[in-house]
Amino acid sequence: MAVDWTPHRFSGGALALDTANTVVLRGDPRGFDRFADAAEIARFAEAAALHRADELGGRRIAVADVGAVREGVVELREAIDALFRARAASGRAPGGALARLLRACANALEGAKDTAIAGAGPAEAGPVGFEAAVAMSALSLLCDGAARRIRICANCNWLFLDRSRNGSRIWCDMAVCGNRQKARRHYGRRKAEDRKHG
Repeated sequence: MAVDWTPHRFSGGALALDTANTVVLRGDPRGFDRFADAAEIARFAEAAALHRADELGGRRIAVADVGAVREGVVELREAIDALFRARAASGRAPGGALARLLRACANALEGAKDTAIAGAGPAEAGPVGFEAAVAMSALSLLCDGAARRIRICANCNWLFLDRSRNGSRIWCDMAVCGNRQKARRHYGRRKAEDRKHG
C-alpha cells in the first residue's frame, strides 16, 4: 500500500531526521518500515523535494534505481537514527555511532558521482542524489551544532529538531502528536472522575 507522504511525515525539521522517521513506532513490536517497499524511497524523495525545498535549495531529488540504493539508504537511515536518538535520549552517543554515520555518509557521497550534491549551487544545477542529500543533511546537523536541539517526540517517538526559542518542545507536530497526547490526558482524567463518582 502506497504511503501518503503528507507534511506531517516531514515533522523532523531536517531531511536526515525525516528519513530516520520512516520507521514507524521504532522499538515497538507494532513498528514497521515505510521503506520495506523500495518504491516508497522514490516517492519519499519526491515529497521531500517539496517539503524540504529550503534545505535542498529548491533542487529536485533523484533516485536512479531504488532497488540498487535501498540497502545504502537503509544503512544511512539507521546510522542517523542510532547517533541522534542516543544523543537526544542521554546527551551522549555510543562510541561507534559517529564512525558508523560517517562511513554511511561517505558511502552515500561516493555513490553520488552522477548527480550533484546538496549545497553545490542553485536549482538550475540539476537534481541532487537522494542518498547524498540525506548524508549532507545529517552532516549539517553535526556541523552547525543542531544536534543539541534534536528531541524525541513524547507521542510517536520520532526524532525532530526543536527550533523553539526556549528549546522546550516535546512533540514533533503539535497539530498531530500534541493533540493526541492532550486527548489521551483528557480521556484519562474523565475516566478517573467517572470511577470516583460512579
